[in-house]
Amino acid sequence: MGLKSFFTSASRLLKLATKPGRTELWLSIKICFLGTVVIGGIGFIIKLVSTVLA
Repeated sequence: MGLKSFFTSASRLLKLATKPGRTELWLSIKICFLGTVVIGGIGFIIKLVSTVLA
């Protein structure tokens, strides 16, 4: 893949990209927050189990 074709495909992608709407942005924020809570909960449970067993 040459440099010219990279810039061509990058410019085509930027032309197609649009700003997310309010509902799409809010959905992305909720999904990221939920993922953070789930990962934190799993980490907390692992820490709790390791503290009880040790």
